[in-house]
Amino acid sequence: MDDQPGLRERKKQRTHDAISNAAIDLFLEHGFDAVSISQVAEAAEVSRRTLFAYFPAKEDLVLHRVADHGTESARVVRAYPAAPLTALRAHFLDGLARHDPIAGLCDLPEVLALYRLITSTPSLVAGMLRFRESAEHALAAELGDLPGVAPLTARLAAAQIASVQWRLSMENHDRVATGVPATTAYPGAVAAAEQAFDLLSHGLAPVLPQA
Repeated sequence: MDDQPGLRERKKQRTHDAISNAAIDLFLEHGFDAVSISQVAEAAEVSRRTLFAYFPAKEDLVLHRVADHGTESARVVRAYPAAPLTALRAHFLDGLARHDPIAGLCDLPEVLALYRLITSTPSLVAGMLRFRESAEHALAAELGDLPGVAPLTARLAAAQIASVQWRLSMENHDRVATGVPATTAYPGAVAAAEQAFDLLSHGLAPVLPQA
């Protein structure tokens, strides 16, 4: 009996992944707007009701792969409250070293194809902006829990940090999308990240905890 919850969760995850993979394949082949929910459900061999239980909106079929990272910066700050900027810098640099798609430095064909799909579809672009706003709010909430950080200061700092992370990621995405290998782009991406976080540190040092 103890194994049943784990078994159910694994089954749910397999269904979730099957629906998502079927949707992405169809969207990449035909375009996001040209594919209906019914077509996705049929390809995944599930009912529309089951599909909506996992993905309440059509855009979620794509954007969940990004949205899963929405509280990542907040989690980093929660883990290292004594030096949030230092921790966020290290986390971003680690993402670059791992060629994490969230850091923008990933040249896998399937990642580039997904990036093109998102940036060429207005409703997905809008969803990405909502994801960014949600991530910023989560970060602001975490910064606001730090000793001595006022609510407005937390929101302003989160807006600056989130904007820098977003811009760095987009710059990296755009470069590898032109055919530059991630390994070739890596040194420049690191230099840009170091410069950006240096600027953040100089501006935010008086108001955020420093190790």
